Amino acid sequence: MTGGRKRFEALLTVGYYSGRVVTGIGLLMLVPLAVALLYGEWNVAVDFLIGFAAALIVGYGLVHLCYAAPRRLTWLQGMVAASLSWLVAMVVAALPYWLSGHWSSYLDAMFDVMSGFTTTGLVLVQDLDHLANGVNMWRHLLTYVGGQGMVVLALTFLIREASGAYAIYVGEGKDERLLPNVRHTAQAIWFVSIAYLVVGTLLQAGAGLAIGMPADRSFFHGLWVFMAAWSTGGFAPQSSNLYYYHSLLYELVGVLVFICGSFNFALHWAVWTGNRKEIRRNIEVVSFFVTSTLLFTLVAAGMAKAGLYHTPLLMLRKGWYHLISAHTTTGFMTVFSRQFLEDWPPLPLTALIVAMLIGGSASSTAGGYKGLRVGIIAKAVAEEVRRIVAPSSAVIVTKYHHIRDIVLEDRHVRSAALIVILYTLTWLFGTLMAVQFGYPFGEAAFEAASATGNVGLSAGLVSPSMPDLLKAVYIGIMWAGRLEFMSVFALLGFLVWEVRGR
Repeated sequence: MTGGRKRFEALLTVGYYSGRVVTGIGLLMLVPLAVALLYGEWNVAVDFLIGFAAALIVGYGLVHLCYAAPRRLTWLQGMVAASLSWLVAMVVAALPYWLSGHWSSYLDAMFDVMSGFTTTGLVLVQDLDHLANGVNMWRHLLTYVGGQGMVVLALTFLIREASGAYAIYVGEGKDERLLPNVRHTAQAIWFVSIAYLVVGTLLQAGAGLAIGMPADRSFFHGLWVFMAAWSTGGFAPQSSNLYYYHSLLYELVGVLVFICGSFNFALHWAVWTGNRKEIRRNIEVVSFFVTSTLLFTLVAAGMAKAGLYHTPLLMLRKGWYHLISAHTTTGFMTVFSRQFLEDWPPLPLTALIVAMLIGGSASSTAGGYKGLRVGIIAKAVAEEVRRIVAPSSAVIVTKYHHIRDIVLEDRHVRSAALIVILYTLTWLFGTLMAVQFGYPFGEAAFEAASATGNVGLSAGLVSPSMPDLLKAVYIGIMWAGRLEFMSVFALLGFLVWEVRGR
């Protein structure tokens, strides 16, 4: 087979699977369309009809144009299809946003779509408090689907071919197989998520009723806040985020949901199938509680020295809550954005930045380095210390527990260190770009950590008035961080390969 023929078939294969993912995004628009019709939001309903038609044209167009493609995905093609489909879906999904008139430009609309897909939660929407119910449903549905993964959605409902499916699954930043078959694994992830959706929405809606919200408003706010919490996305129906509810109960239900959402789907599946000991043995759970305890100690110490949040309840609702919100990469806030810079001392702010970069668990809805990698690096450091102090004849074997006992090997350490280095370099790049545009270093570092770790906490830098180039940089950072870089590199390499004709 000639090189030109191979390149053409590779393009067809990537286009076919990307079309499947975009088709799924189009079908999802039927949900906010139904909500808009329920509330008589006729203009919004028309916007979603237009978006639905555009998504189907693009999605089905790619599928039919590329139908003759080979169905087996290579590793490169799977990763390229995953990363490319996110970009195409972003452009299509932004159409109802832009038509609503609440975003000042199409770039702003795409920014908020990517923020939702990547479960980041940074927003450029204007007049959020008066957003239509249909549009609010779309915002939270995007972050809910993005948490599970758009490729996971397509594998569950739209992609029947199993050959090579693992390649596109891994391209979305996941590598856990809950079941031997990848498609069955995708179905299991959605089964777990929908089961939590039912229970979590009822709990959150009950908290809404307890604070006096009307029944329909309690339900939809409960549904939307659950979707954002479970996906560690940080979107909220009101501009003041969770501070709007002024309710300890509402906050406690939310924090329970987003802690659970930040854990690995494999951990959820292990517990669901009877292996409850995994909760206390898993390296990611241990890592999370060790790092969150150490970082909260820094937060509490800094707050105590500054005389802020001097009662235990205030420290819980302001200090601990935001630390856990940062560490799980959720981004829910119970203070106003500018309070981070104007009220919080440097030590707690530094702890938040570190927490945002560490993030939650691998193969979860969370972003950041991931607890698994932090745990592996800590184990590797401890092993090196043991080698130094042990006799030269000693044989040292280190294990870590993640669903099963695994012998720590150099390849595990190299892989973990590589991703941590890439996240750190991305954060530094985002920080320096914001500084280049005239923002203070501390504010730039905080916002870049939020974008890199897919968190959503904001000190106020992210706004419609920020430069367009910086918006584009943050879109790229959120996208690369959510997909954990490898599939993004694969897409760039694929494009170079096509241009050079190799």
